[in-house]
Amino acid sequence: MFDHLQNKFSKIFKIVKGHGKITEKNISDSVREIRIALLESDVNFKIVSSFISKVKDKAAGEKVFDSITPGQQFIKIVLDELIAFLSSDDIKLNLSKNSATKLIVAGLQGSGKTTTSAKIAGFLKREYKKKPILIGCDVHRPAAKEQLHILSQTVEVDFYTDNSKNILDLVQNGLSFAEKNKNDLIIIDTAGRLHIDDEMIFELESIVKLVDPDELLYVVDSMTGQDAVNSSLAFSEKFPI
Repeated sequence: MFDHLQNKFSKIFKIVKGHGKITEKNISDSVREIRIALLESDVNFKIVSSFISKVKDKAAGEKVFDSITPGQQFIKIVLDELIAFLSSDDIKLNLSKNSATKLIVAGLQGSGKTTTSAKIAGFLKREYKKKPILIGCDVHRPAAKEQLHILSQTVEVDFYTDNSKNILDLVQNGLSFAEKNKNDLIIIDTAGRLHIDDEMIFELESIVKLVDPDELLYVVDSMTGQDAVNSSLAFSEKFPI
């Protein structure tokens, strides 16, 4: 999705910069192309309308037409609005100061949970000098544990899993191992499903109750499009993601 948007935006901006003088029609045409690019990338039409409206208002208010580099000025407006649109005040992970930080990573099957778990572990090890451990708790997809093990070796962090059939036994064993191993960051990779169902919710509720995590992260694939919003909403009704 982001590659598609990048290519589209690059073409739009190239045309804008090619104009010696920016007119209201140039702006209108560019805004129309941006709207089409966003809709083609499966961005919700209400979000697109809001974004386009802000860009048009800013373009008029910033006196783009009279500026020395009108093309660059318009591009900056679009960039600033994209940054504002994608930003959030709540962007930092809640890291515990008095005990080991516990993160649970959840999401649908194929969303990138396992890879994301390893990336977070590598990031917090590098930037925050943490000693992470990745705990593989996907008892439904055997390859998930092996994948997480390989990724843990890639980012050079500790790993734990076992052959417990009961998911809560596995989680408890992992927590006990992490305590003995003096890991100050515990990341639990949970099982996914093809869609959110009662079994997934029940299993995750049990894990959350046992672990009492500092953070519960819900991972979605950008290629999911607008359905990511629906699954996130359904998930957030049950858990404090």
